[in-house]
Parts: sequence; structure tokens; C-alpha cells
Amino acid sequence: MSTLLEIKSSVLRQVQVCPSFRRRTEQEPVSTSADLQEPATGAWKPGDGVEFFAHMRLILKKGEGRQGLPCPEVLLRSGSPAPAEPVDPNRGLRALTQEEVEMLYEEALYTVLHRAGTMGPDQVDDEEALLAYLQQVFGTNPEEHAEAIERVKKAKAPTYALKVSVMRAKNLLAKDPNGFSDPYCMLGILPASGTPREQSGQKEQRFSFRKGSKRSGPLPAKCIQVTEVKSSTLNPVWKEHFLFEIEDVSTDQLHLDIWDHDDDVSLAEACRKLNEVIGLKGMSRYFKQIVKSARANGTAGPTEDHTDDFLGCLNIPVREVPVAGADRWFKLEPRSSASRVQGDCHLVLRLITTQPNSSSWHGELSGPGATVLCLHGAQSNLSPLQLAVLHWQVSSRHHQTRTLDYGYLLGLLEDMQAHWEEAPLLPQEQEESLADSFSAFSEFGLRLLRQLRDYFPATNSTAVYRLELLLKCLDKLQLFQPSFEICPFETELNMDIAAALKRGNREWYDRLLSAKSPREQPGAQRLAGLVELADVIYEDLQACYGIYASLFHGILKVDFFTLTFRQLERLVAEEAWVLTEELSPKMTLQVASGLFELYLTLADIQHFWSYIPGRDGRSLTLAGIHAPFLPAVKLWLQVLRDQAKWRLQGAVDVDTLEPVDVSSKHSSSAATASLCFSHIQELWVRLAWPDPAQAQGLGTQLSQDMCEAALFYTDLLRKKVDAQPGAAGEAVSEPLCVVLNNVELVRRASVQALRGLAWPEGTVGLEGVLPRPLLSCIQVLEEDLRREAHTVTAHLTSKMVADTHKYVQHISLSPDSIQHGEAVAPLMKYLDEKLALLNASLVKENLSRVLEALWELLLQAILQALGAHSDVSADFYGRFHFTLEALVTFFHAEGQGLPLESLRDGSYKVRPGPPGAPPSAHCPAAGPLAVGGARGPQGCLPPCGQSPVPSPQRLEEELRLHRCSTRECIEHFYLDKLKQRSLEQNRFGRLSVRCHYEAAEQRLAVEVLHAADLLPLDANGEVRQWPVGAVGGPLADGCAPAGLSDPFVIVELGPPHLFPLARSQRTQVKTRTLHPVFDELFHFSVPAEACRRRGACVLFTVMDHDWLSSDDFAGEAALSLGSVSGISRPQVGGSTRAGQPITLQLRRPRAQVRSALRMLEGRTNKEAQEFVKKLKELEKCMEADP
Repeated sequence: MSTLLEIKSSVLRQVQVCPSFRRRTEQEPVSTSADLQEPATGAWKPGDGVEFFAHMRLILKKGEGRQGLPCPEVLLRSGSPAPAEPVDPNRGLRALTQEEVEMLYEEALYTVLHRAGTMGPDQVDDEEALLAYLQQVFGTNPEEHAEAIERVKKAKAPTYALKVSVMRAKNLLAKDPNGFSDPYCMLGILPASGTPREQSGQKEQRFSFRKGSKRSGPLPAKCIQVTEVKSSTLNPVWKEHFLFEIEDVSTDQLHLDIWDHDDDVSLAEACRKLNEVIGLKGMSRYFKQIVKSARANGTAGPTEDHTDDFLGCLNIPVREVPVAGADRWFKLEPRSSASRVQGDCHLVLRLITTQPNSSSWHGELSGPGATVLCLHGAQSNLSPLQLAVLHWQVSSRHHQTRTLDYGYLLGLLEDMQAHWEEAPLLPQEQEESLADSFSAFSEFGLRLLRQLRDYFPATNSTAVYRLELLLKCLDKLQLFQPSFEICPFETELNMDIAAALKRGNREWYDRLLSAKSPREQPGAQRLAGLVELADVIYEDLQACYGIYASLFHGILKVDFFTLTFRQLERLVAEEAWVLTEELSPKMTLQVASGLFELYLTLADIQHFWSYIPGRDGRSLTLAGIHAPFLPAVKLWLQVLRDQAKWRLQGAVDVDTLEPVDVSSKHSSSAATASLCFSHIQELWVRLAWPDPAQAQGLGTQLSQDMCEAALFYTDLLRKKVDAQPGAAGEAVSEPLCVVLNNVELVRRASVQALRGLAWPEGTVGLEGVLPRPLLSCIQVLEEDLRREAHTVTAHLTSKMVADTHKYVQHISLSPDSIQHGEAVAPLMKYLDEKLALLNASLVKENLSRVLEALWELLLQAILQALGAHSDVSADFYGRFHFTLEALVTFFHAEGQGLPLESLRDGSYKVRPGPPGAPPSAHCPAAGPLAVGGARGPQGCLPPCGQSPVPSPQRLEEELRLHRCSTRECIEHFYLDKLKQRSLEQNRFGRLSVRCHYEAAEQRLAVEVLHAADLLPLDANGEVRQWPVGAVGGPLADGCAPAGLSDPFVIVELGPPHLFPLARSQRTQVKTRTLHPVFDELFHFSVPAEACRRRGACVLFTVMDHDWLSSDDFAGEAALSLGSVSGISRPQVGGSTRAGQPITLQLRRPRAQVRSALRMLEGRTNKEAQEFVKKLKELEKCMEADP
């Protein structure tokens, strides 16, 4: 029981924690931008909040690529040449021989004769002058000089290459809805065949990698290089390097395109990017993106490109590249006169020439060289293994002074392995020499692995492939180790590699720390650098897992990722612990902002470890790192709350309350508010606070702040629209429509964002189930915003009150001689015009709200018109009946408007009267139709100022009864009795009867059998306890009189005009019993045709006989004569008591609420007055109703 009470009290506390945010804001007025207190110190000052949310967007953008494990295809972005490896610094220079001088002379002549590029102002462009200079420098006579030139001219022409470094771009055009672009570059050499342009009167069309060249065809894929995509920026920085071979220096040209990368998404996904729209231009870009997605997913051909947007291009002839190279900004050009581009691109260009067989040699011997080496081995009696060993020794030594291809060296090792069975025959001296070469090569390889990130960057596919070959070479060395008597390795090579990697990790981390966050700086200054360091470490760990780990584990069985992750995670965690302890006592907004960003990256590192199957993050040094960051996170979330309000304030201040686009129905501030809420929700998901209890506190506070911000925004909107002057005579206000749409958009956006703020509730939390405080917060906010929407709707419809009453009054005053459609036409025309404007200005949800409010307004106007007229013709009510049917059809609009179920609902609603309507329109006493309307407590009518809004079904019934004759109204009265059902089964008891029609005698036989569980209406002074719900009907407190009753039954036929000669009959009185047995048979001589009429019935009234006062009413029941045997079907057999007994539930109806009775009360003819008089006498017997 105590546990149940604790749960109940906990639920009550949670409900009480979240009262209406609207009431909260009314009690504590929300401060405007001028009222918000400026923080004493910190990075973020009061303003419009744009800078803060832009910074937050960068934080979120950084985390978008950190979900899950990286793919190698994403990391390997560049195919440019790998960084050069170091050579032996001890290799010195020596004096050149005469032969080498002659080779150098010819090399210089070759360079002059095959020069390319544009000379600078300080350079000599005269070939004769350059050749004369070389003749003078090398001291050759004219004959030798001419012979050397002839020899050089006969040599093969060099291969030209263009080195291109794409550094950065600036001021690019924004192509995405968020106001940025995702630029990348495509560049290549445009062949000479594609450069000529035909002179014509058409627009100039430049070459594009996307479109290709119609004259020369598309370039092959190998000729095109692509940079990395830089997300959400107009000033990207690439710093990527490429090398292109040149076929014709005089005609080839470098072509570069810059594109905005757009994912090939569906139309539905493109529509969901609405939350990223910023400003009017962003909305225009958004709709262009929608159209583009629709084309890409629709009729676009397979070769058409509709995904990426063109940002600009460059065409640079190779012949114009200076000899010394070019390092400058180039202005982007359009690809046609219709293109719109802007911005500049920074390139570094250098044109180089290479002689054949000079730089492409990787160590392999030429045909003659291999032949000479083979002849030498045969003449010297060398075995194939000895030749292979000599070749390896020379090549591995030479590799340390001039880089060779590791594939070639691996081939030499495999050649040795193929002949290794001859190893025991190797001389001791050659074996020692081979061991020395292995040691030297392994030391060289370990030195490279220590600087793994410098010489083998993970983003360079060429360098990664070179690393793979190096690791395979080192793995081959281990295969030869058991065969040496003198082991070339002091320890296992795997252990040396692991040690080298650890040492390299530490050296790389120390260099990074000293560059970004030196320990001698103050803590506040070090914080920004430590954030950058943590980001670099995360990217490095991604590269380790995606690229390096598989190579080291697959080739050398070294777990490089675990080794590196453990080491770097520990180092950065220790640095973060020290810095947080130093900064915690002097917490400022600037420090809190930096610590918040640092924690997000550290959490990403910790989560990255958890993404790997079989890894447990609890063993990491970062486990529990969130604890010291909690004060900073709380302070940062407070700043977020204030900045969100400032951002909303600024957005509303510049809002013109006009739709942002022809296809949109909300204004710019609503898009800004939706984007703010989306960013807050994304930030919470990124935060993912691990402690459940602390997460609940943070999430609860953040959800309440978001709710207050949403209501703060609606308050600002309402104040802004109230301050605007309204147009005279304007029935539909466009600003009000925009405000209503804004409220609906913010409601959807805020609720969606709040649902994304779910936090873990420990082991008892169910996945997919929102925490109770958050669910309560969402429900309260939705109710507040819906109430706000209804308030705006009421203001919008209040402008139509006078007009609707005028047109309804026109219907009521129209003469009976005109057609109903002609009388209703002005109202329908007015509604059609106004609702056409509303349909164009409102979203579907708000249009439904306005239709409902306008529908109730029309019903009130009709009700008032009916109440203001009495003693009118049937045509008067016929016109309103026609009006009601026309309005139902109009508002249903063939399923596009309000549903028929709500239009024909049979209940009465009590709503506040429309603003500006006269009190008589609200008061239920305005006419006989108001009698019996909606009632307040204890059956009382609602107070004036609240209008009972009848449903069209009830109002239609009222109008139809007004048009009926007196006898038709009486028939409706009896039909109501037949339709009536007891509200509480067995409360007033039950009566068993049997009826049949005797056709031969033309009479109806009614047999009253017995009754049960009647109400005790004769109290004897004793009171006993009755169980609640027990048979016999207790009072409200569970007690009832303990007396009995003296019941008898009155049997009569109705309606009276159908059976004018059938008088009522009654049973004998059964004294002191609640379960009387009558067994009495009554006959009524009536024709069968009268019994088959609509409403014909036999009415049983149970009364309690009192000797000293009038009899008391105990209950009644009605039985339709159409269902009696002999009338509904022929009587079977000759039995006088055919048919089964029927049990009828007794009831105590309230006759005054029946529409038919109200109609009869207002009629003055004798038949109606006598019928009403008889019923009122029965009502007196019902006044003692317990």
C-alpha cells in the first residue's frame, strides 16, 4: 500500500511541476529583449542571437559525421602524389668527373631547348642568349657546343606535367536553403582538340565536366581529379595537390569547376529540410531544391544531372603559366552568359618537364643491364640466390638515398624467398651482409612508421598503398629470421613496430599539444586550443580505424587501433581533467562555452569506442569525464535559453507578417523559430548525457525553457499584430492569417523537438516511451498553443460577426413569395468570397479551425433570428431549413471541408460568445427555441455571455417541427418516448407484459403480468443502507427510504387522435410491495390500420397509490404497436394469449426537454393545449422524484 501511495504522490508531483505555460507567463511577464538581463561576463552578449545559433550550427555540423564507424571510401579523398620519404643526410657531395660534367651540360641544353611556360619580367626569354650563356659557363668551343646541341635535339622530347595546388575559395554563391553551400572542385586538363570555339551568334557556352564537350566528348575519368567536399561554407579551404600530364603545352588548358554538393534525395526528404531554411533567399533556394528533387526523382533522364549546383569555373591555358609558377587568386567565371556566379579561387600552379627514364625509375634493370648481370653471374659462378641477395642489398641501400618503389623491393624479397632453400650454402660473409641489410631496412622502415601521419597520410590513397607495400616488406623480413645463425633483430619485429608506433603517437601528440594548447598559457587561452586538439584526435582515430587498422592487423597482426586509441584517449583525458579542475572555480560564459564544446568532442571519442562490437567504454579513462563538465553544461543551457529568446525577438522585429514565398503561408519568423527548436533538439541528441538522474534534470529544464520560448514567440506575434493598424472594412485580415499559420507551424516544430528530448530513465525506461515529465510538458504546451490558436481564430472570425448577422437577418425578413435559394444567395456569396480568401491564406489545420468557429457563429445567428420571430408562417421555417441544408453542403465541400459527423453532431456545446455580438445573441432566454437548450449544473441554463450552440441535427429538428401540424407534433412526442432509453438499467424497475391483436374481434389484448424492483415511494420513517448501484435506486449518498409502495399500472393507447374511443384502463392496487403480480388482461377495440400508424404505441404508467394525497409517479414504458403479434404478422393458431412475455425497463423521462412538447406549448389551438395540460398534470406527480 505504501508503494502505491509513493507512486501516486510521484505522479502528482510531476503533474504539478508542469502547469500551463500560458498561466505561468501571465503570472510572470516574459521579458522582452530590453528586459532580458545581460550576463555580467562571457562570450555571448545580448543581441539578435544570430551569432550564437550560427556557432551552435557549426557544433552540430561537426557532430554529423561522427555517428557510427567511418568508411575507408570516405577517408581516402585524394589521389595526389604521396609525401617524399627522407634520404640519408650523411650522403655528401663529391667532385664531378668529366663524364658527369658532359652529362650535366647536355641536361642543361635539354632544359633550354625544351623549355615551357611564360617567362617572368626578370627572366630571359631568348633561346640563343640562354645557349650562349651555357657555352660560356661550361667553357666549350663552338664546334663542341654545336655537336652537343645536335645530340640533345635527337633525344626524345620530355614529358610535361602541371602541378596544381587548390588552396581555397572565397565569397562563393549560396545554393543551399541554409544560406551556405557544400563546395568541391573538379579539375583536369582540357585536351587540345576541345579548345577551338566556333564563332557564331549564339551565347558563349564554356566547357563543363558535368556537361562534357559536344565536339570532343567527355574527358576520361583518369584525367579528372576531385577535391574534398567542404560542408556549409562560402569560404572553403582545401589545400590539396594534384599532378597532371600535359600533351601539348601550346594548346592544352587547365579547366576547373566548383560545384555545390547536394545529396541525391527524394522529394519527401527535400521537403523535410524546411527546418534549415534561413531568411527569404533561403526559402527561395529551398523551393528550387524541391523542384530539382522532383525532377531528379521524376522524368529526368539517366544521364541528366540535377543534383549538384554550378558555382563557377576557371580556364587557364598551360602556356600562360609562368616558369616560376603562379600563386594567386583567380576570379570565377560563368559557363554561359546566363549563369550567375561570384567569388574567387586561390591556386598554386607550376609547370615542370621531365626527361624520359629520369624520374619514373623504381629500381628495375633495363634489358641490357639484366643481361650483363646474368652474364656476370654465370662467369663468376654465382647461384640464383646469391644474385638475388646482391640485387636486394644494392637496391635496399640505394632506396635509403633515393626512394624506390616498395613493390619492386617486395618483388626482390619474393625472388629471394623462391630460392631460399639454397640459404645453407651462402658464405658467412654474404650472410652477415644480408643480415646487415635487413637491419638497416627495418630501421629505416621503423623510422618511417614513427612519422606515419607525415609520410603516409590516411587521406592519400597513393601514400596508403605505399604503406601497405612497406608493411608487406617488413612482414617478409620476419620469414627469413629463423634461418639466420646471427639474428639480425634483437627483439621480435612486431614488438619493435608496436614500440615505434607508440613512440610516434606520443611525439605526434606532443607536437600537436605544443602547437595548439601550450601548457605555459593561461587556462582560458588553452581551452580553445584543446578543443581543436580533441577534434584532430577524433579525426585521427577515425583514420586509424578506417585505414591503418586493417593494414597493420592483416599484414603484421599488430592491433594498431587499440594501441593508438588507448594511448591518445588517456593523454587527452588527462589534459581535460587538469584543465577542468583549473577552470571550474572561475567559470564564465566564455569558459562554459569552450568546456561545452570540448565535452561534446570527448563524448564523441568515448562513443566511437563503443561503436565497435565487443568494446566496453567503462574501462576508458574518459569514463566519468562528464562529471566535472556538469556546471559548464548547465550554464551553457541557460545561455541557450536567453539566446533563443533574443533570436526570436529579433526575428519577430524584422518580420513583416507576410508569407515568405508564394507557396508558403507562414512568415520568416516562424521559419526561424522552427529552426531554433530543431537545433536545440539536435544539440540534446548530440549531448546524450550519460547519467540518468542528471539527464532528467537537464532535459526537464530544457523542455520547460523550450515551451516558454514557444509561448514567448506567440506573445510577441500577438503584440506585433495588435500594434498594426487594421484596414477599414477588411473582413479577412492577412496578418492574422499569417500569425495563425505561424502558431500552427511553431506548435508542430516545438512538439516534434520536445519529443526528441527524451532521456534515459534507468533500467525501468521503455524504449520509445517518453518520460512522464516530458510527456506532461508536451501536453501542456499543445493545450496552450491550441488555446492561442483559438484566440487568434476568434479575433479573425469576430470581423465577420456583423456581416453574418446581417445576411441571416436578410433571410428572416425575406418575403414568402421568393424562392428559398434567392433568399440564401447573398449569404452564400459572402461566405464563398471570404472562405476563398481564407483558403488561400491558411494551412489546412487552421482552415478547419476557422470553419468550425464560423459554423458555430452561423448557428448562433440562426438561433437568434428564430428566437426574435414568433407567429410566423411555415415558409419562414422552411427558408431556414433550406439555409441549414445549404450550409451543411457548403461547409462539407465534398469532403474537403468539415466532416459530416461534426456538422451533424447531435449534442449542444457551450462556448464563449463571439466578440462584438449583442447580449441577446448569447442569452438562452432569447426566444422559445432557447428553452431546453444546453444546461449548466443541476439542469440550469448557462449564464448570459455564453451561447448554447445547437447542432444542425437538433436545429433541423426544431425547424421541421415548426412546420408540422399539431397532430404531427403529438406523433413526434410519442416517437420520442419509443426512442427513449433508460439511462440507468434497473434503476426504476421493470414491467413484464404480453400483447397481441385479435383480428376476428378487431381488438387489442394487453396483459399486465408483473413488475419487479420498483422504487420504494412510501417511507415508514426508517432509513436503511443501500448498496450503491443496487436494485431499487439509492439516493446520492447510498441511503434510501426503507418503505414500500402501493403500485398500480395505467394502460393507455396513443397518440389520442389515432384512438379517440380507446379510454385508459388501470390494474388493481397491490399494497405494500415492490414486486407486484397483476396478471390482468385488458381489451381495446381499435382497428388494425390505426395500430400500424407511425407513433402508435401502448403506454404503461406505473403509479404509487396514496390514500391521503395525490398518487406518485413510479415510472413508465412504451411499446410500439407495430411490433405486436397479429399486427406485424398474422396470428398463429387460435390461442387468445399468443406471444411471449415482454420485459420493459421503466424510466422517468423529463418531458420538458422534448422538442415536440416545446412546439405544442407554443401553440394556441385546443387540441394542443389539452394535450399539454394532461402532460403537465403528470409532471406534478413526478416532482417527488428522488
